[in-house]
Amino acid sequence: MKFVLAPDSFKESMTAPQAVAAMERGLLSVFPDAECVAAPMADGGEGTTEALVEALGGELVEVQVRDALGRPVSARYGYVADEHLAIIEIAAAAGIDLIAPVDRDPRIASSFGVGEMIRHALDRGATSFVVGLGGSVTNDGGAGMLQALGAHLLDGDGRELAVGGAALANLRGIHLTTFDPRIAGATFHIASDVTNPLLGETGASAVFGPQKGADPQTVELLDSALAVYAAEIEQFTGLDAASRPGAGAAGGLGVAFLAFFGAEMRRGIDVVMDAARLTDRIAGADFVFTGEGSIDSQTLNGKTPLGVAEAAAVHGVPVIAFAGRIGSGAEVLYDHGFLALVPIVREVTTLAEALANGAANLERAVALTCRVLALRSSRSQGE
Repeated sequence: MKFVLAPDSFKESMTAPQAVAAMERGLLSVFPDAECVAAPMADGGEGTTEALVEALGGELVEVQVRDALGRPVSARYGYVADEHLAIIEIAAAAGIDLIAPVDRDPRIASSFGVGEMIRHALDRGATSFVVGLGGSVTNDGGAGMLQALGAHLLDGDGRELAVGGAALANLRGIHLTTFDPRIAGATFHIASDVTNPLLGETGASAVFGPQKGADPQTVELLDSALAVYAAEIEQFTGLDAASRPGAGAAGGLGVAFLAFFGAEMRRGIDVVMDAARLTDRIAGADFVFTGEGSIDSQTLNGKTPLGVAEAAAVHGVPVIAFAGRIGSGAEVLYDHGFLALVPIVREVTTLAEALANGAANLERAVALTCRVLALRSSRSQGE
């Protein structure tokens, strides 16, 4: 029998590769001769790099870059040499978790370190990129990233702008004569479930600025500065990239990727599944196992288990999902290709205990499920 193991992470309990390992142990305890295809998944956010590195046999590369406040930080990205593919989570350099709440200031926070990661990957030979947008502490529209890659953003006196979103109010010219030419020859697949435009009430500053430390006055200042930036982008490129869905993702990094990288922005799980060639790997499988920490009616909103089920449906392969919590409305998933939804916690416990014992609980739940499948198979053969 062939099983494809394609879970997301179980947040605060297991990474996706750890969940795959637990699933495999449980499965092989019942079907020791089974073929197990490891395909750890992610939705473009935290864990995307590790999941794709594991799925594609790549490596993790460590590089010193600047965090959002210009301080040195060690960041990691994934690299798959055979495919010249780099997997980058922008949060590794410009993440909100890297900056203490008291130090967060989106007026001066810069995405410069993201550009440094991209440049390092280009030096390594990357010609294709998967970039996960999410978890940023910046609101600079990707200006810092562009500057790290050789772009010049100038004020009215021809001087280079200071870093940060607030400085964009003084932008009077974009010059790409020294922009890294390798960008034009590379492809960028942007994984993001954020559809917000760059500006306005649903834009980057208004929706995401407060969690990055912006008060109402700062939100207004940043939105006005990004409006100047958007006008310069449109004048330079001829594109109204600011109004496109996803332009406001990651503090406006989305607009920079759309306008200057020729990037394609798609639902995170779709980007990850395509990069991992999940649909092809499911071909000929008997079952697909997926899962994440919590499954409920919101899983239909582009969460990993739904994407996996959509890929499995191409080949008519049944899907069984495992979760620490099966929440309200989860039964709607039975209409979307799921054969069973299996909770992995079997007894009353505290949340801390459930998280600590996640791998053992998942292994046990998979083994029990496989025993039911074995019984079903033996009965079918008997008939």
